Amino acid sequence: MEVETNMPLRHDDRTLGEMLSELSAEFKTLVQQELQLARIELSQKAARMRKGLVFIIGGALFAYGGFLALIAAIVLGMIAGGLPAWLAALAAGVVLAGFGYLFAHAGIENLKPADLTPHQTIDTLKEDAQWLRTQAK
Repeated sequence: MEVETNMPLRHDDRTLGEMLSELSAEFKTLVQQELQLARIELSQKAARMRKGLVFIIGGALFAYGGFLALIAAIVLGMIAGGLPAWLAALAAGVVLAGFGYLFAHAGIENLKPADLTPHQTIDTLKEDAQWLRTQAK
């Protein structure tokens, strides 16, 4: 059985040295482009980390306010000996502590390691390695 190919044979007048030189130049350009992509992707991840840190700091501030209000509630409760003022301070402390938890939790969610991995760069590096293997054949 005879296999027919539609690909024309290509004749290349370049020497092996010229082809290797061209491959080397293309590889250098490819590496530079990959480094640029990695820088861009990592800067995007850094911006996301900053956002997460802002939420953590915000959550910590709300939690600190809640802690202070809880302390005020305890003090007012002890001073008042059962008057309704401490109950109001206690409710405020619980609400602030709840907001603090929500903010801190949102910040921690933004800092998951899986979300910070430069997936696009890794994928293109794999593609580049495959391309280089086919060019070397």
